[in-house]
Amino acid sequence: MLERWYPTAHVPSVFAIDYEKLAALGYKGILFDIDNTLVHHGDDSTPEVDALFRHIHSLGLKTLLLSDNSAARIERFNRNIRTLFIAEAGKPDPAAYRRACAMLGLPPEQVVCVGDQVFRDIRGANRAGLDSILVDFIRLPGETHYGKKRVLEKAILWFYHRDPRRRGRLDGIGK
Repeated sequence: MLERWYPTAHVPSVFAIDYEKLAALGYKGILFDIDNTLVHHGDDSTPEVDALFRHIHSLGLKTLLLSDNSAARIERFNRNIRTLFIAEAGKPDPAAYRRACAMLGLPPEQVVCVGDQVFRDIRGANRAGLDSILVDFIRLPGETHYGKKRVLEKAILWFYHRDPRRRGRLDGIGK
């Protein structure tokens, strides 16, 4: 039953993903959440994130920002990256993920979703038939408060990391 919330892979951050391996495995597109996945909630893009997207694009991979944020927030974040995006996506509705795949011109089996929330990013990707990579959510140094859902996510991940059935296509995707 918990499997519906399991990611295909779990890595510490977007910088720990082996994007070359993703391309070698046949993925052609990546959907990214923004807040607490790429940057701390509400922050603009950083030079490191901008460089990451240049690297990903240099590999021939397509990207799309899939966010529940407003278009204005995403446009501000996206000004240096210049990738496709869907604002106010309504995650975890699988229709948003299917729309993202259509915008990329790719079938779901060639697209992977990267996000920090089990109940939104991962669950939505799973419901739409996409593989998913969960990253640890970004917290500022000294930040100790986080939502109740994060406690539930921690419990799900405890089971995920102990479930031998979860092994699959993205094993070893972390650097």
